[in-house]
Amino acid sequence: MIYTGVLAAFGKRNLVMAVHFLAVEHLPNLLTALKVHGYDVVGPMVRDGAIVYDHLEDISELPLGVMSVQRPGTYRLSESTSSRYFSWANGPSALKPLLYKARQALWTVEQVAVATVDGLVFKDTVPEPVKTAVIGVRPCDIAAMKIQDQHFLQSDYVDPYYQAERNSLFTVAVNCSTSNDTCFCASTGDGPALDDGYDLLLDELESGFLIRSGSDAGTAILEKLPIMKAGSDLIELAEQQSQKAAEKQKRYLIDENMHANLFSQLDSRRWYDIADRCLSCGNCTSVCPTCFCHRETETADLDGTKSTHYREWSSCFNADHSVMHGHALRDSSELRYRQWMLHKLGSWINQYGRSGCVGCGRCIAWCPVGIDFPAEANAISGEFDLWEQ
Repeated sequence: MIYTGVLAAFGKRNLVMAVHFLAVEHLPNLLTALKVHGYDVVGPMVRDGAIVYDHLEDISELPLGVMSVQRPGTYRLSESTSSRYFSWANGPSALKPLLYKARQALWTVEQVAVATVDGLVFKDTVPEPVKTAVIGVRPCDIAAMKIQDQHFLQSDYVDPYYQAERNSLFTVAVNCSTSNDTCFCASTGDGPALDDGYDLLLDELESGFLIRSGSDAGTAILEKLPIMKAGSDLIELAEQQSQKAAEKQKRYLIDENMHANLFSQLDSRRWYDIADRCLSCGNCTSVCPTCFCHRETETADLDGTKSTHYREWSSCFNADHSVMHGHALRDSSELRYRQWMLHKLGSWINQYGRSGCVGCGRCIAWCPVGIDFPAEANAISGEFDLWEQ
């Protein structure tokens, strides 16, 4: 089983870059430095019973002492006496809504008079986003962003809309000090701690934060902070903290030959068992930080002289998603769920060199009926469901 190997190697994190210490009372200085450099700061805060990203004006808005409890079909917050701001695992939204907008105008067409002849003028609507810094990004969401970078930026066709948002983004990631019941990022290699992909990286300790830079932009911010060199005792404490978070995870995805095993089980009865429970609601794809299915729509102005072409999030669970020439290729829940899992864990490996799952566990917690994605994948692949026994 690959899972134990991942944990055994977990302590070998890349700590070549300089590690500094930022006292907890100086955390507001980070917010100030980002604003001085022209960033609109976004951070985690409690809204409607969940931790979501929103515009951050003051450190007091961060979820101090708030913990998240996530199980299959369950998400809730609880308060503790902890003095930590990032003792929660993740919320329903990752970086995806900031980079790959839920509704994005792609172009407009307008009727105009040109030399007494009516004509149509088409214009791209590539956004000019403001510089945005996000504090509190989880390792699994940095991994998801890197996958979406591959899809939108590193293929034959670069998506200018995603590119514009991505170029303006600054990430302040925070290594996880705890794991929820639904987390399985250790088995996918995407957490609970990061090696790269961030601008700044924090490890939250009781006395303050370890902080390191991962980019030139990160270094520019770091130089403005009242920091000191971190001692080896604090670095070791942070490593132990991440190790314990990894060991706490009981869910896992097997790695070896999973994509081949899944494609060999296209007629498994397990697909029908899942379909008996699945509502085809699309919650899993909405909260998934790597899903990018969409549909395109037109919205015309009331006077009929202008129309805007939009890209909107969609889901492979939607009844009309697979319709071609009036015929639905996947007209049942078992076929839709099979398509989602096979694409996520199978064909993505051929496309991007890795699976599309980063182990965040959101699809488990936000599924109304609590379908356990890694458990189902392992079962179909022939792996024993340890945590269900």
